[in-house]
Amino acid sequence: MMISIFFLNLIGVQQWTYILVGITFSLYIGIAIWSRANSTKDFYVAGGGISPLANGMATAADWMSAASFISMAGIISFAGYDGAVYLMGWTGGYVLLALLLAPYLRKFGKFTVPDFIGDRYYSKTARLVAVFCALLVSFTYVAGQMRGVGIVFSRFLEVDINTGVIIGMLIVLFYAVLGGMKGITYTQVAQYCVLIFAFMVPAIFISFQMTGNPIPQLGFGSTLADGSGTYLLDKLDGLSTQLGFSEYTQGSKSMIDVFAITLALMVGTAGLPHVIVRFFTVKNVKDARKSAGIALLLIVILYTTAPAVAVFARTNLIETVSNKNYSSVPQWFKKWESTGLITFTDKNNDGLIQYLANKDTNELIVDNDIMVLANPEIAKLPNWVIALVAAGGLAAALSTAAGLLLVISASVSHDLIKKIINPSISEKNELIAARLASIGAVCVAGYFGINPPGFVAAVVALAFGLAAASFFPAIILGIFYKRMNKEGAVAGMLVGTITMLLYMIKYKLGWFDEVLPNKSEWWFGISPEGFGSVAMTLNFIVSIVIMKFTPKPPNEVQDMVELIRIPSGVGNAINH
Repeated sequence: MMISIFFLNLIGVQQWTYILVGITFSLYIGIAIWSRANSTKDFYVAGGGISPLANGMATAADWMSAASFISMAGIISFAGYDGAVYLMGWTGGYVLLALLLAPYLRKFGKFTVPDFIGDRYYSKTARLVAVFCALLVSFTYVAGQMRGVGIVFSRFLEVDINTGVIIGMLIVLFYAVLGGMKGITYTQVAQYCVLIFAFMVPAIFISFQMTGNPIPQLGFGSTLADGSGTYLLDKLDGLSTQLGFSEYTQGSKSMIDVFAITLALMVGTAGLPHVIVRFFTVKNVKDARKSAGIALLLIVILYTTAPAVAVFARTNLIETVSNKNYSSVPQWFKKWESTGLITFTDKNNDGLIQYLANKDTNELIVDNDIMVLANPEIAKLPNWVIALVAAGGLAAALSTAAGLLLVISASVSHDLIKKIINPSISEKNELIAARLASIGAVCVAGYFGINPPGFVAAVVALAFGLAAASFFPAIILGIFYKRMNKEGAVAGMLVGTITMLLYMIKYKLGWFDEVLPNKSEWWFGISPEGFGSVAMTLNFIVSIVIMKFTPKPPNEVQDMVELIRIPSGVGNAINH
């Protein structure tokens, strides 16, 4: 046994990464070949016959993107208490989606969110606006995923970040184009197993190492294993204040911004087209509810562990590098430094790494996105564990990227070409169009991966804001308010989306600084990540006001809305 462990440790991190990534990629490709799509229904909704367990696992993988796996714990590591908004918003939003939207949309029985918008609001204009919003949300979201792929490849396989993104593009392209939703679904089942195992194994190792408790959720609230009787969080608070940072367990965000970000993430979750479409893949409404419950339980495993990983990583980072001589830093530091995600500038030429809150004297800049990936290395875990985390990060990024690419291709081939441009297109040609659209979408996603607009979770948070501002009001009002008409829905989606876009452009890109100065002064004190809640509210107001002054929907549309809300098995409910 000892000999086996010795030989395992002789294999380096890069070799282990090649082995584990090679095995997992081979698995994904094999599943895609086995489950290739032969019809548009297979391509869009996996034939509508996925079991609740498989769909729950696939939904969890689709949902837990690079932002959840790589970036969320990184944000919490640096934001501390304030990072809780991501936990509350994303998990709460999934409950909202499962209870308020998924069962009714499944009962409606369409392929895509623009499909629902177009038919519910009996308008090609509404469908076009929905296609635009779906593409906007999906491309913004996929930018974060491809950046996550690039980060993992550039560090662990030691290839150029552009090469890493291209490799990821080719893998996703293979199983998304060949298998469509059917291939993606079963690939995501495998990816969930990989990513959750990869996230939990180092968390358990480090929790036991630091506190003697192998359960991370309990470990980060426990006393240290050194016998001092000091609680881990108290130690981190002390380390943070010594360096000039605020206490880790003390929040600094305003209450209104916390509320706005949490709400934007919640309603944005409920409006994400790549998550909603997963509920079209099961046989009936009952299975949609079951798969939502299963997915929520599977998601909770990672989300309750992330705060612990954040604390472990932050504590280990400070103790390992703060005030240490640069010439004696561990090998992992130099490896990450070569990627540009850690930078050290010796401002006072003393050779010591001064990691301080004061920007003028601080010499170390650490990218949020490396904390989960570097955590096992900082804690000196075995090489195979370090490589496992790399495989998990790739699984998380690729699973969500595949789901997003399917939404993009379906929006183009089904909602744009089939429903608007050429309604008489054959199923064979529609399937070809869907695959060509996937290729185009992968190329655009790759461009964003090579030219990333920001760190993963920030980009993803903006995608949630766009989903909140555009889709959520239209879907909610479409299900629960039969008087809502096409004029109100279209006006609301346009106003909400444009408002959110302008705010993003102003406060993230600074394009309007000459016209609208004082970039740091957010409207109402709400950050861009939280402004989706304001844009959503504006969408609701505009939709309802316009609706009051325009004609009612046709009677058949109102009857359809009534039927959607009738429980399964009662009356003549629509159930495709």
